[in-house]
Amino acid sequence: MTRTLRNAALWGVLAASSFAVFYELWALYRIDRENAWMEQLASGHDIDIGKLVSAKPEVRLARAVYFKSKHRYDEALATLSLIMDAGDRALQAKIRYNLGNVYLEQAVEQAEAKNFNEALPLAGLAKQAYRQALALDSRFWDAKYNLEVAMRLLPEMDRVNIKDDSPDNRKSQPWTTVPGFPRGLP
Repeated sequence: MTRTLRNAALWGVLAASSFAVFYELWALYRIDRENAWMEQLASGHDIDIGKLVSAKPEVRLARAVYFKSKHRYDEALATLSLIMDAGDRALQAKIRYNLGNVYLEQAVEQAEAKNFNEALPLAGLAKQAYRQALALDSRFWDAKYNLEVAMRLLPEMDRVNIKDDSPDNRKSQPWTTVPGFPRGLP
């Protein structure tokens, strides 16, 4: 009786360890496959959307960065909106940072094309996304830098948008709206 019980326990341990080994091998295969997909996206080649159904949010983030690099902003925004709340706080901060990058790049393109009415809301959305990223990770240096770029872009566009720039019609603006930092003593 004890011998039968001991054999059953050994077979149970063998089955459990075999299952654990199989599970770990499957996890390693999945990680390798997703890394290959991210390398493919980084090299400039798209992957089939069917493969992304069960992929981790990091792969979808890589696909959104790919779309942004190809100037396919609507697809990048759609991809980022699907994974907005996925993952841990650090990943959510990166997602919002990349969302801000998409909006900022669009704002800069619109500003260079002198479409200031379209650029202003895009710059505002970029600033909002960078602030959200910083709320999730206050030490995210790239988000801080890009927020500063977006903050400088908006006042410059406001200044250019003034119709009559004669000295008599200029409104005095507070120093906080001037791009850059104040100089001199207070």
